[in-house]
Amino acid sequence: MKITFLGAGSTVFVKNLLGDCLLIEDIDSFEVALYDIDAERLKESQLIITALNNRYGGKMKIEAYTDIKKALTGANYVINAIQVGGYEPCTVTDFEIPRKYGLRQTIGDTLGIGGIFRALRTIPVLEFFAREISKYCPDALFLNYVNPMAMLTGYLLTHTGVKSVGLCHSVQVCAHEIFWSLGMEERAVDCRVKIAGINHMSWLLSITDAKGKDLYPEIKRLSKEKWDSERIQHDRVRHTIMHEFGYYVTESSEHNAEYHPYFIKNAYPELIDKYFVRLDEYPKRCIQQIADWKIQKEKLLKQHDLEHSKTKEYTSAIIQAMEGFGTASIHGNVLNEGLITNLPKECTVEVPIMVNRHGLQPVRVGDLPVQCAALNRTNINVQLLTMEAARTGLKKYIYMAAMLDPHTASELPIDKIKAMCDELIEAHGDWLPKFV
Repeated sequence: MKITFLGAGSTVFVKNLLGDCLLIEDIDSFEVALYDIDAERLKESQLIITALNNRYGGKMKIEAYTDIKKALTGANYVINAIQVGGYEPCTVTDFEIPRKYGLRQTIGDTLGIGGIFRALRTIPVLEFFAREISKYCPDALFLNYVNPMAMLTGYLLTHTGVKSVGLCHSVQVCAHEIFWSLGMEERAVDCRVKIAGINHMSWLLSITDAKGKDLYPEIKRLSKEKWDSERIQHDRVRHTIMHEFGYYVTESSEHNAEYHPYFIKNAYPELIDKYFVRLDEYPKRCIQQIADWKIQKEKLLKQHDLEHSKTKEYTSAIIQAMEGFGTASIHGNVLNEGLITNLPKECTVEVPIMVNRHGLQPVRVGDLPVQCAALNRTNINVQLLTMEAARTGLKKYIYMAAMLDPHTASELPIDKIKAMCDELIEAHGDWLPKFV
């Protein structure tokens, strides 16, 4: 068995995902190919994962590559964790130019202007990966961890022959986060949940205790009672969505603030404080993470007896099940082939998936509550048109995607949206393919 890790300069992520794989007791040995275009970061990851490998019995045979052909040859699983354009220059561009037009963002990696342009510069790289995979490991499963999750996974599944699933960790922590915000974390231990929708806007459709009692009435009552508590303040967007539309959503309030037209509005600046919206949160995190990594890197490189605890990520469970050791139940992003019946068949949905040695078997959910499907569709419109822009190379679809984005459309007129897109295209330069 061989695992190839694309974007292996993401050292902490390498440690977490491959560390989880090291803890699979049923698998005695496997190969790991680390690939990155940054040779220095690649070397750091190799040193750290080698130390972890030595700590846990030396199961992995580890090689580092800057040659994609060698990295992919014979792979059974390909993990994708790249970031095209990085914090500088591309993420900075994604935030600074829209800000000039009066469009403020929080995260900018999944939807909105930031999500659109992140997809447009990432899809050509994924197309390159797909061509190489078809040559050197055509049967490999591509595990995509890169945002914008729905756009990238959907594009791979629709326009390449690569077997792929998009993996996010927001579903795993959804129940814990709603309970944490209410100060009742212990209830998350034995609760049962049903979750489905689209990435970063999946819905906690039901939540019960071990005996089947519906916990939503208690959750909603406590949410109102504790509305001004510090914990709810930091999650107020999601709690608002829950009260107005009936269901809690999987991804954070920072993300969801920019997926809707209700929370960031120049005409109503008081909303920022009312909903505790963290504007420009992602650039702030990037700056902090870059500073933190310099310190963390030195500690990890000097620590030869590294330890690892199993994370909530799905990769190791998928691999264990597909290698024939039991079954796994996950949530993943796949094409909507009759899975959620009131969402478009062309879109990418996030649904329960059963995994065994025969592969991935997505579970049919049926209809979402009508209001949940309606909110999902506002985001799906942007996703599908961005994918069409990438497929055709036509600038008009970039404009359409931006004009249909809920937050962008609520703030800017058509001429400003098009001018902003043109400026972003020019600023990205060679990070984007040519659009006409």
